[in-house]
Amino acid sequence: MEIDAFRAALDEWLDEHEAALAPSHAGLGTLDEEMAQLAKVRRLVYDAGWSRYGWPERVGGLGGSGLLRAYLGEVLTARDLIEAGIYSMPEVLAPTMIDFASEALAAEMVPKLLRGDEVWCQGFSEPGTGSNLAALSCRAVATDEGWRVSGQKVWTSLAQYSARCVLLTRTGDADSAHRGITALFVDMDSAGISVRPLETMHGLEEFSEVFFDDVLVPFDRTLGERDRGWSIAMDLLPYERSTSLWHRGAFLHRRFGQLLSTVDPEALDPRRVGEVAQLLYAFRARSRATQRRLAMGETLGSETSIDKLLVSTAEQAVFDLVAEGLASAVTIGDDAQSRRWRAEFLYSRASTIYGGTIEIQRNIVARRLLELGSDR
Repeated sequence: MEIDAFRAALDEWLDEHEAALAPSHAGLGTLDEEMAQLAKVRRLVYDAGWSRYGWPERVGGLGGSGLLRAYLGEVLTARDLIEAGIYSMPEVLAPTMIDFASEALAAEMVPKLLRGDEVWCQGFSEPGTGSNLAALSCRAVATDEGWRVSGQKVWTSLAQYSARCVLLTRTGDADSAHRGITALFVDMDSAGISVRPLETMHGLEEFSEVFFDDVLVPFDRTLGERDRGWSIAMDLLPYERSTSLWHRGAFLHRRFGQLLSTVDPEALDPRRVGEVAQLLYAFRARSRATQRRLAMGETLGSETSIDKLLVSTAEQAVFDLVAEGLASAVTIGDDAQSRRWRAEFLYSRASTIYGGTIEIQRNIVARRLLELGSDR
């Protein structure tokens, strides 16, 4: 299906099913409520076929351009039916399964993720390593039974809800850095896994620490080749900064528009409003080009760090403006909408940290794109 026909048909379907798709909670819901809403929306749009477009037929998809997936997430976000951050996780993890898992495993598992029957998490970050994936120490040892995994991950999004984890482990000599990493697809109900949620300053337990104590993982759950997991991580990260960021941009446009329709125009500096609008449209133009490249089958790489820099800057600018225009709501308001504005303002402070810090992104742009040499 072409994008124009898809857009028109989807919009019509969403209008007809708005009541069934609408959240049962007002304003900021609990994380349990947000996850229940996400599962409901995923199930309805999958069963109607919409979220199967843009994915290969071999994993239950209906084929077509990835632009179809990008528009689906955009319109669900624009209608406030889902929270863009948690909705976008399959955009990061499903391509990894399709590219690196066995055909049988991908065909079995990916539909469960797309329909919302399962949530998956990404086990990358570790205590003390920050954005330096090459320094990870969670170890997998080959035994007669399979891999035995021991170690710890942190900042693992939605781990307490997850049925599976795409996990990076150390399988080679630590001195070999990225050459000794292996990616595994782990069942989260395996013996030896414990999850401890972490409450963030915006009041939700979106992240967790995950502990692995001699966890058995079958060899057929290895993604890609042994000791070549670094290439999987490098394949995954551009996806994290492509379609999922397009959805984030839709969320920011939505909140920007809501702010302008809520606040007395005299309460905002028109120059600041113009600056924020420029940042939003600069990101949208950049991200649109990235979506087009992805749809044409091009390989994404270091240049997606520019997308991350732009969206992080735009997000903080939007919510700085929110803090100016809705100061009482952000600081002391106690109704549902005020709590939502406050939580989203607080969350925006982390936009220059999660998904690779803004300093790391600038280094990547300087060294790999502008060839300015080492930062030493």
